[in-house]
Amino acid sequence: MLDLSTMIYRIPALLFAISIHEYAHAQCADSMGDPTARYSGRLTLNPLAHLDPIGAILLVVAGFGWAKGVPINTNNFRNRREGVLKVSFAGPAANLFLCFLAALFMAVLNRMGMLSDSLYRFLLWMQLYNVWFAFFNLIPVPPLDGSRILSELLPAKQSWQFNSVVDRYGFYILIALVFTGVTSMIINPLANGYLFLVNGLLGIIF
Repeated sequence: MLDLSTMIYRIPALLFAISIHEYAHAQCADSMGDPTARYSGRLTLNPLAHLDPIGAILLVVAGFGWAKGVPINTNNFRNRREGVLKVSFAGPAANLFLCFLAALFMAVLNRMGMLSDSLYRFLLWMQLYNVWFAFFNLIPVPPLDGSRILSELLPAKQSWQFNSVVDRYGFYILIALVFTGVTSMIINPLANGYLFLVNGLLGIIF
């Protein structure tokens, strides 16, 4: 059941997660020689540039949703394969880093005796949304980043066969994975493992 009292923490955390993810894609593509995202106004941390209203609402209420994809032109990359892989990894990597920063701020503020209940809740949602967003987007089903990563890593023939199936049925496959709980079975152990390592390391330091 949706808890409206948490929206004041969840919505800003969600906007941070979406913005850093899409900005990282755009920034990486730009650095690899493709200015398409910059010309499209996506090289920004402004969440309004990246927000898909329906996708964002579903993320909050159902735990499943999407942002507007960053446009890229792979023909502009100096090295196409390297460009696609780095751009695809950039978004999830940025989310994992932001998750780490949120955990670090929480540990520092707690150590200084300045961690209020409101800050705790916000930073907790920052961790949860970012780690979830990172691993969800690595699932190899379009339109998620993982599908582009797997496509580039497969041999040419297998890549063509993979794309011929997932490009046609990917969205339906993703819906099925989400609503049967398969995505949770995949993501939860990875997310919990990452949070355990991060908070365990910070616990040793602080």
